[in-house]
Amino acid sequence: MNTPFFRSIALLALTAMPAGAEVSFVNRSAALPLRQSYEGAWNHYVGGGLAVLDCNDDGLPDFYAAGGAAASQLFVNTSTKGGAISFAAAPILALKDVTGAYPMDVDGDGILDLVVLQDGPNTLLRGEGQCKFAPAPAQWGFQAGKEWTTSFSATFEAGQSWPTLAFGNYVDETNPKGPFEACDKNYLMRPEGKAFGARIPLEPGFCALSMLFSDWKRTGTPDLRVSNDRQYYVRNGREQMWHMTPLAEYTEAEGWPTMKLWGMGIASRDITGDGLPEVVLTSMGDQTLQINLGKGVMKNAPYAIGTYSSVPYSGDDGRASTGWHAEFGDINNDGRDDLFIAKGNVEQMPSNAIHDPNNLLIQQADGSFVEKGAVTGVGTTERSRGAAVVDLNKDGLLDLLVVNRRAPLEVWQNTTAGAGHWLAVDLRAEGANSRAVGAFVEVKQPDGRIETQEHTVGGGHASGDAGPLHFGIGAADRVQMRVIWPEGGASDWQEVQVDRVLRATRGAGDELTLTEEN
Repeated sequence: MNTPFFRSIALLALTAMPAGAEVSFVNRSAALPLRQSYEGAWNHYVGGGLAVLDCNDDGLPDFYAAGGAAASQLFVNTSTKGGAISFAAAPILALKDVTGAYPMDVDGDGILDLVVLQDGPNTLLRGEGQCKFAPAPAQWGFQAGKEWTTSFSATFEAGQSWPTLAFGNYVDETNPKGPFEACDKNYLMRPEGKAFGARIPLEPGFCALSMLFSDWKRTGTPDLRVSNDRQYYVRNGREQMWHMTPLAEYTEAEGWPTMKLWGMGIASRDITGDGLPEVVLTSMGDQTLQINLGKGVMKNAPYAIGTYSSVPYSGDDGRASTGWHAEFGDINNDGRDDLFIAKGNVEQMPSNAIHDPNNLLIQQADGSFVEKGAVTGVGTTERSRGAAVVDLNKDGLLDLLVVNRRAPLEVWQNTTAGAGHWLAVDLRAEGANSRAVGAFVEVKQPDGRIETQEHTVGGGHASGDAGPLHFGIGAADRVQMRVIWPEGGASDWQEVQVDRVLRATRGAGDELTLTEEN
């Protein structure tokens, strides 16, 4: 593994963290008050996501889980902070054929809303506080469509007082020649004042299963990455990256090579320490890590890094894995981001592993990743789909939620002993973009090493998390942090104590106000 990539990571690690604590989890699925699973026929082979949000502003993350042909459900977190995990079911509008959901504040009122993806008309639910939701007002101009929607992302474009939404759609179920070569078009909803204008088609579409707006080049302007399922576009499709202005696909002449894979999910995080976000693309087969080289160039990481996870690591016959939701997070708080990948056969596709354990890949000091799914127990072999890596009981350790097809939703509590320090940053801003979507948060260690996270809406597989952003710190008890705000402007560095959740609010002149959340 003596490649330039590994050498650069190892140099960072020399001044970074001690060896991480051995990770451990306990199954807390019994904490759910009712059985929740993702059900349905072939139109629910894909999807099966969840949305994580603090819908009653008590500092604990709640979640809304897609049910497909079964009921979707809102679970309110009743956990003891730092203690036992528990949930209660809460009422929410009954919706049909829900495939996934993403939380965001659409109207800038400071209350999180829910974008609910469906096979059929999508639904935008306005948050009313205290975990109550209602259909968005007509004056918002939301157009539900009627497609089979399987992916979503959102951003705030420069100068706008309303967000831009992107909806990725799967097979056109009305096409009599389908399903193969019958991928539907995708759509943008751009603002017209404080409402949405007419839908704008993104064509061609190649059966999108994940989308992500990201300022991946760090130019101040986000682009839209789309990951597509080759199972249905078969020959003429590809992975896509879209410029927003002018609206057009990136080309090979711009350094965007043609890439074809059975795309399922997107995870994004800077893991090399240069401030540029890398991505993992899940698929039927390799879970491809792409290293961001800057100036719009991405390069596949060496296979030896350990993230590709092409086949099950236990219990099957060596057929290819099927990766869905992927998400980075520092599981043992050693200052190195780890990676969870939810896996599961589409249904009983004979070319792929039937019993396909989920991955928990723990990053090592040299930048490689080691599989811990089996020893921690989280490597279950249900047909997993969406997931979340989130601190459920505010103890500073990231827990897991996993949605399964035709099997109960899983809750895993992180019980890692001897984990490092941590910091969580909950972004706020005045005006329309109240959650500072598009901001970059930087945390600087005493040795000068910087961890960077971008606040995005989208990615994963039909699953989104509204924050806060979690940083593993390692041994240091104080660090410096700053926020690079959307559309430019950066706060000054501030020294902060660790092991707490800080609400980071943008003031006049990009000033940063920090308050500790209870």
